[in-house]
Amino acid sequence: MQLSLQDFPALVRIQAAAVGRAARTLMDLSIGSVLRAILEANASVALWMQWLIMEVLAMTRAATSRDADLDSWVGDFGLSRLPAVNASVELRFSRATPGLAAVVPVGALVRTGVDTGAQAFVVAADAGRPGWTGGGYAVAPTAGDVVVPARAVMAGRAGNVQAGVLRLLSTAIPGIDAVINDEVATGGLDAESDVALRARFSGFLDSRTRATGQAVSFAVQSVQQGLQFVVLDRVDSAGVERAGHFTVVLDDGSGVPSEALLEAVGGAIEATRPLGGSFSVRRPMLVPVDVTLRCVGPGDAAGAVEAAISAYIAGLPIGGGLAVSKVVQLSHEADGRIASVSAVTINGGSTDIQAASFGRLVPGRVSVQP
Repeated sequence: MQLSLQDFPALVRIQAAAVGRAARTLMDLSIGSVLRAILEANASVALWMQWLIMEVLAMTRAATSRDADLDSWVGDFGLSRLPAVNASVELRFSRATPGLAAVVPVGALVRTGVDTGAQAFVVAADAGRPGWTGGGYAVAPTAGDVVVPARAVMAGRAGNVQAGVLRLLSTAIPGIDAVINDEVATGGLDAESDVALRARFSGFLDSRTRATGQAVSFAVQSVQQGLQFVVLDRVDSAGVERAGHFTVVLDDGSGVPSEALLEAVGGAIEATRPLGGSFSVRRPMLVPVDVTLRCVGPGDAAGAVEAAISAYIAGLPIGGGLAVSKVVQLSHEADGRIASVSAVTINGGSTDIQAASFGRLVPGRVSVQP
C-alpha cells in the first residue's frame, strides 16, 4: 500500500474544503483569521503525526531501517553486522649505534603523535619472522634495524595512515632509538555499512536450506570484511577437474592470507556444504607482472604513470587480467601531457595477460622509457 503524503499547504486546503462544505454561512479563512490559525495548527500536528508514521514504517522494514534499528531487524534472524577491521603495517625499529643485542617486544606501542586524533599501532606476534624469540623480535648486535608487523589499536579506516607518520615510540625499548613505517598502513575497514548489511541479508535469506554457490559465497562473506574470493565448481585446489568437489580461492588483499583465516573460512563453509561433497580453501597463486612502455611527454610524468599502473594491477581481482590497451589508457589518464604511448610489453610479451582461475596478478616492475 502506497501512502498518500501531504505537505502543509495541502493539509490546510483539505481542512478548509471540509469546513466550507459543513458551514451554513460564509467562513473567514483569510490570513490572520482565528479559523485559519486553527486550521494551520491542525496541519502542523498532522505533519508531525505523518512524520512519526513514516519513522515507524521505516523501522519495521530492513530496506528502510538503519543503524541500530537495522541491527535489531536482522538480529531476529541470527544475523549481525560485521565488525570493523584493524589496519596492519610493517614498522622498522632502528638505532643510531649498533653494538648491543636488543628485543622489540610484542605489544610495544607506536603512535603518529600525542594529539587526540593520533593513531596508535601495537607490535604483533609472528612466529614465522626471522629473529622471533617467543615474546618479541631480536635485533642482532651488528644490525642497525629490524622490521616487524604491527596492527592498529583501533579498528577502522582511520588506521590506514600514510607512510612515514608512525614515528613516536610510546613504549621505551632499550637499544632502540627510532621507529618509522616505510609504507602505508592498509586493511583498515569501518564496520559493515547499512547498504552492505542489507545486501548480505538478502543473500542470507536466499541461501537458507540450499547448498548452492550463493550459500557458499554468503558463508565466506560472513567471516570478515574485505575478502576477495571465487568459488570454482568441480575443480580441486590444483585446478584439475574433480566431480563432487569445489575450491574456494581466497585473498584478504595481502596475497597471502593467514592459516587462521583459511581455517575460519573452511569452518563457515563446512556448515553449508552439501552432504557427500568435499571442498578445499586455498590462497591465490600470485603472478608478478612486469610492464614496460615508452611514453612521449615530459620527463616528470613517468612517476605518475608507473604509480597508476601498479595501483591498477594491485586492485585486480582473482582471475583478472591486464590488457595492453588498458596500460595505454592508464598512462594517458595519469598525466594529460603525455602525447603518445607505444612499445607496451607485459611480462616480456606484447599481448594481454590473463591469470588462471585461481591466480591473481600482482605488480612487479613497471618501467616507463622516454
